[in-house]
Amino acid sequence: MKIEILYPERCNLYGDLANMDYLRKCLPQAEFVETPLGETPWFAREKVDMVYLGPMTEQAQEQVLEQLASWTGRIVELVKQDVVFLCTGNALELFGEAIFKEDGSRIPCLGLFPLTAQRDMMHRHNSVFLGSFEAGPVTGFKSQFTTAKTSSGELKLFGVEKGMGLNKKCPFEGVRFRNFFGTYLLGPLLINNPPFTKYLLSRLGVENPTLAFEKEVQAAYEKRLEDFKTKV
Repeated sequence: MKIEILYPERCNLYGDLANMDYLRKCLPQAEFVETPLGETPWFAREKVDMVYLGPMTEQAQEQVLEQLASWTGRIVELVKQDVVFLCTGNALELFGEAIFKEDGSRIPCLGLFPLTAQRDMMHRHNSVFLGSFEAGPVTGFKSQFTTAKTSSGELKLFGVEKGMGLNKKCPFEGVRFRNFFGTYLLGPLLINNPPFTKYLLSRLGVENPTLAFEKEVQAAYEKRLEDFKTKV
């Protein structure tokens, strides 16, 4: 199994690379490759089982877009082949149609999904999130200068129980298409949500998945759920 981490030197805000540190411990036999900005992605030249892209600055977003635009067709192909993509924080915006700046200018994105994002650099949104997913409840944190909207409710990833979805009026958070998972949730997501992590491992073809430090992460998850449901 090969898992590619895109541009870790730039896409590493909020400690979210810990998602991959944890996945390495859950999949000790897997091969993890890191692609720096400016190099051809592994997914463009050979088979990979998963691609991860983490949160980044707004300047880095435009640089990453320039890199990935050359491989849009290949990305579409991989998504249709059910390769797993996990994009956290504002990384998910790059796979939508466009990002709009405050002055109304438009940054064209990869166009995989009918989703647009609106920047507001003078107002950062920070909140906690509690949501629903088929594998179990999901918790996370948000810290972002953008909100997103989509015309397709079929892209729902997590239902909103507490907190904000893609925007304040949206009843769901994140986008999902086949094995593409994109979410604004930070945390890191995989450490904070063992049921979702097990689900992700099953999408990677792992039978009867087990987690690193499973007893500890499950106990922390249950305590966090209790706090989010009763105290937040």
